[in-house]
Amino acid sequence: MSQLFTADAIISLITLTFLEIVLGIDNIIFISIAANKLAKKDQAKARNIGLLLAMVFRVTLLFGISFIISLQEPFAHIDLSWLKAGVSGQSLILFVGGLFLLFKATSEIHEKLEVGGEHEVTVPKGSAADKLTAVVLQIALINIVFSIDSILTAIGLTQNLPIMIASVVLSIIIMMGFSGPVGDFVNRHPSIQMLGMAFLIMIGFMLIAQSAHDAHVSILGSGVGEVPKGYLYFAIAFSLLVEVLNIRVRTKEDVGHK
Repeated sequence: MSQLFTADAIISLITLTFLEIVLGIDNIIFISIAANKLAKKDQAKARNIGLLLAMVFRVTLLFGISFIISLQEPFAHIDLSWLKAGVSGQSLILFVGGLFLLFKATSEIHEKLEVGGEHEVTVPKGSAADKLTAVVLQIALINIVFSIDSILTAIGLTQNLPIMIASVVLSIIIMMGFSGPVGDFVNRHPSIQMLGMAFLIMIGFMLIAQSAHDAHVSILGSGVGEVPKGYLYFAIAFSLLVEVLNIRVRTKEDVGHK
């Protein structure tokens, strides 16, 4: 425990906690959009359960670091004249997670376009518990994908297990504090909901590209490069900033017209 209070350990803890929060942005986006399908009284419960599941998954995976590292080793090889790849557990999980995000985001966009406009979430009598269970299962599924990515980042930064566990717990507590305001803000603005689903499509494509890179996929001799996550998060932050400015402008115009 004394190693946790050295200068290097504190710097590592702060840095890793910040990275965990940044990497958790896509998780919060998904949780907020998934929870939006529930009645108002159940949304906070779903968000908190989702983030607690993320913490449990990540702490559990930290105790099985050797298992996580083993997922990077290929268990099957594809060697065709035009396609070569080494399929690993990690690449397979990322690929399935990317497909799930693409399906979830496109189906949500289709539903909103079909319904049209902002609408109240209605939950038929007797189905609230079933809907909550379905949402939590979706959150748990995508948490597995995001947790593996998060743990691999933590392993690359430090090998100190107590620091990694402390950073995961601290980052989840911080995200739980902000998930409510973020979720309410997303629910109040349909344009932010649509933007969030567009973000999920981007993240889904990124996960599929990352899975191809991890599997060393080569098509006609051309390999798949790694997608720099910094570019993706910058695009998300910039788009969100522009939309927030648009909301402020529309709000002022509405006040002016009144």
